[in-house]
Amino acid sequence: MSVTHTLSRRQCLSRLAGAAIATAATAATLPAWAAAPDAPRPQVEVWKDPSCGCCQDWIEHMQANGFDVITHNSGNAAVRTQLGLPAELGSCHTALVGGYLLEGHVPAADVHKLLKEKPKAMGLTVPGMPIGSPGMDGPVYEGRKDAYDVLLVTKNMIRSGVSTRVFTSYR
Repeated sequence: MSVTHTLSRRQCLSRLAGAAIATAATAATLPAWAAAPDAPRPQVEVWKDPSCGCCQDWIEHMQANGFDVITHNSGNAAVRTQLGLPAELGSCHTALVGGYLLEGHVPAADVHKLLKEKPKAMGLTVPGMPIGSPGMDGPVYEGRKDAYDVLLVTKNMIRSGVSTRVFTSYR
């Protein structure tokens, strides 16, 4: 047995308004790259060792989170030095995005935040290779997650060199 319901104009408008509000609320909670599918994806240029699996896993993390990636399998030490990042802040890959340096296993969410906030900085680094960071979170690590910080790197104008401060902590 089929029952037909007739909605009044007011009921139709109320349902349409509710759907529009729900859609707007959902779009507001999405990251900028997900809310605007026609917007160009930020481009990340990466320098890494050709045989580094964790670097490739980080690249895949970035691609899955709205970035287009160009990869150079030539190592990263020379590029890191050229960009002025001290070795003690280094990791296994170096990248550039939107005029900023990225060093190591920086989560894509922090890169999106960096590009949105546009601080006066050289960029972000995750020194070393902390287990549990993007690219260092594969099955071989059996779910282990070490605490680590994403550091914002700035030029130190008083002393030649760089300064850092915590941009995001993962505990």
